[in-house]
Amino acid sequence: MPGQDIHVVPADDRWAVETEGGNGRETYDTQEEAVAAGTERAKLKQVELFIHGRDGKIRERNSFGNDPRDIPG
Repeated sequence: MPGQDIHVVPADDRWAVETEGGNGRETYDTQEEAVAAGTERAKLKQVELFIHGRDGKIRERNSFGNDPRDIPG
């Protein structure tokens, strides 16, 4: 379903994995745990994963879906 990208965001002293559109939120003790869980979810849904820093700004973005680039290898 388009528009269901996954975000790893700060959640007080923890980290959360959220799905766009408000369809679920899970919290984790560390950012590393949240990124691992978010990566798995993004791969399954074939969507993008956005990793936010403590300041809330996106610091990394990974695509697991329909990548429009046509680059061999």
